Amino acid sequence: MSKSIITFTTRFRAICSSSSPFLTTLTSSSAMATEINAEEISSSTIDPLSVPSAEEIKSGSTVVEDAVLESPKKTEAEEFGFQRPEMFSLPLGNTIDPYHRHMFLVYKNVENWAPMIEKTEKDSLPGFLAAALKSHADKTSIKTRMTICEGPFGTDSSDGDVFVFPEMVKYRGLTKDDADKFVEDVLVNGKDWVSGPVEQLEGSYVFVCAHNSRDKRCGVCGPELIEKFKEEIELRGMKNQVFVGPCSHVGGHKYAGNLIIFSLNSTGEATGHWYGYATPEDVPAMLDQHIGKGEVIEKLWRGQMVAVPTEDSQKVVEEKPLENGGTAFTNGTILEKGEREESQASTEGGDMVQDAGSCCQGPNGVSCCRDEKAEDTTNVKKATAGIKTSCQERLSAWMNGKFEQSEVFAGLAVVSAVAAIAVGYSIYRRSG
Repeated sequence: MSKSIITFTTRFRAICSSSSPFLTTLTSSSAMATEINAEEISSSTIDPLSVPSAEEIKSGSTVVEDAVLESPKKTEAEEFGFQRPEMFSLPLGNTIDPYHRHMFLVYKNVENWAPMIEKTEKDSLPGFLAAALKSHADKTSIKTRMTICEGPFGTDSSDGDVFVFPEMVKYRGLTKDDADKFVEDVLVNGKDWVSGPVEQLEGSYVFVCAHNSRDKRCGVCGPELIEKFKEEIELRGMKNQVFVGPCSHVGGHKYAGNLIIFSLNSTGEATGHWYGYATPEDVPAMLDQHIGKGEVIEKLWRGQMVAVPTEDSQKVVEEKPLENGGTAFTNGTILEKGEREESQASTEGGDMVQDAGSCCQGPNGVSCCRDEKAEDTTNVKKATAGIKTSCQERLSAWMNGKFEQSEVFAGLAVVSAVAAIAVGYSIYRRSG
């Protein structure tokens, strides 16, 4: 600050150039003003520039303005983290689209991920791999999701490594030149990959959305969850059993913290369960309850990866004609000639009863919820078919002579009664 001398004289005279008698008196006493060295004035005691001007005093302005009351600025945790108001405000169940396979590509690190990596970096490995998945999508009934990740903590991973679930396999060193062939051979046609090392995965894998450039909520919550996982894994001695790492956008930023756990269930099948609104306080339960005991934490559960369609479930039921005109199916069903014709007529007429119910996915798998009306109609048709079959069988038995003695006697009695009535009626007519 300059060592020039500032006096109150000039400033005070300017302030007091008012018609007020009190201010006039002060003006006449200006000779008593004392020069004060600027170095002796503390910035915390007085600011000469804050003294109001004569014009401000004449207009009635306040000499000292009140301090502006501002609400305290929210912290990141309050605005984007686990303390944000939207936490637990929405239902979580079934908030993911059904899919069968999840592929995680190791690529750079979370700080370098663009908001939409696959679209922004079309000439990179993520771009080529995403394009290959899209171009081959109509060649398979298996729906595959692709997500970018860092190598999970505790694994030996580098750029180009691909983790695939539920197959629990890691393919190493994929390049953009391999992308299309990898998708076609491995993911579509189920062939072995011979262009690079392949490793079978063991243990459980936790991927936490921490895509900060895509959404701040995941950028704040994700890293905290990952650090808590590392801490709890270390405390439990699960370092070689559970592997955790950040991943890119998985959908549903509003549910942050978002994470997916891939692990083997009691039958040895790999499952992928999604959780939302997860906080560091939930991490011990994730390890002890979900991974340790295979029990889903329902209050945080968003959904799960559904089972991959098997060959049996995709087979077309073959037909084999029988000598009697009926049809035998490879699934064990046999239709007689009349039943076959009726079935065809029903199908061609558009009278097939379809399951109109929705498919409900629960924590322990997928269960189909049937529609009551459709089921009632089906039961009626089954009952009708049963009666018809029974009559056909009896008629066939009668024609072939395969009937019981009681039925023979009953039939003879009826015939005799009819004959007696006919004879009696004939005699009555003649006598009349």
